[in-house]
Amino acid sequence: MTSTPSATRPFRVADLGTLVVMPWSGEAPDGSDMPYLLAYSLGDTAEGPQGTAAAVARLLADNGMPVGGDVVDGTERPSLPFTLLVESGAAVLNMPGLNAQCVPSQEWLAAAGQRGYAYLILTTRAWPEATPGRAVTPEALAAFAGAAETLTAAAHIVLPARRLR
Repeated sequence: MTSTPSATRPFRVADLGTLVVMPWSGEAPDGSDMPYLLAYSLGDTAEGPQGTAAAVARLLADNGMPVGGDVVDGTERPSLPFTLLVESGAAVLNMPGLNAQCVPSQEWLAAAGQRGYAYLILTTRAWPEATPGRAVTPEALAAFAGAAETLTAAAHIVLPARRLR
């Protein structure tokens, strides 16, 4: 049996597995709230967490987003292939080939409205324990989102919080 090398295999959204977007806000160095979005896969494909990590990495690489590198400032790049729409109490993250939606807290919405942007951490690291519908404690979120393994395996993107006109 022969297999196709992953470098030549077309990107398939299904290879990402279940992609979750989790909003939270927290105090930034300037003293005001920062709206954050953490996007991660549950690692729930046949290839498991390693397969979804490769798929997320490919999504990022195919769209010029560095993993573990500098912060990409979408406020200065209007043609960025990742966008954020904040409308009717929801945040919709648009990425090439897919959209992910979440319902942030009022604090998050206020911070996004005040700043005009949100900070996205799109990590290749799977988090199978943080499934939709199951509460995540602030300690668990801080442990995962703040872990070096998560941050160095992620693209960091500042996304303008756009609204419908």
